[in-house]
Amino acid sequence: MPAHLAKAALAVTTTAALALTTAPARAADPDPAEWAQLVPTYAATAKYLYVPNALADGYEPNPCTVDVAGGQGAMGYHYINTSLYGSLDPARPTALLYEDDGVGGRRLTGVEWIVKADKDTPRPKMFGHDFEGPVTPHGSTIPTHYSLHAWIYKNNPSGLFFEWNPDVKCPYPGAPG
Repeated sequence: MPAHLAKAALAVTTTAALALTTAPARAADPDPAEWAQLVPTYAATAKYLYVPNALADGYEPNPCTVDVAGGQGAMGYHYINTSLYGSLDPARPTALLYEDDGVGGRRLTGVEWIVKADKDTPRPKMFGHDFEGPVTPHGSTIPTHYSLHAWIYKNNPSGLFFEWNPDVKCPYPGAPG
């Protein structure tokens, strides 16, 4: 078999094996239609279970985000690709959400689409859900925006698309990315 075909076959086999070993997180009462719409997201982001792939693709770590005032949980560490602000492509989320894995690394928990907001920006909608916001700027790279989270790698008891996940923890608010 030619080398280029062998490499392609290895890549497909590795991706398939990874997909089989990392079943998506499921909300308490998952809506099959929502999960069907998220298949392209899951397929495109499975490679980011390995953080160096996220970094290589332009996702930069940001501090850990926790809902200090409301006590609804956390979002975790946002790894943001600023070139994807405004993306409404299911396979190209703006941010990847991670939490500490307990052994010195990071575990992928979800994804987020971020659309910069100004007075003329209409509220976006994806997967039948309105984006949250406008949300005030936070961190050094996140402007006023609308956002939609999808907790496809870690169950969110508050809902698949809910902004905060009570099962995600930050070591402390604003922990460095």
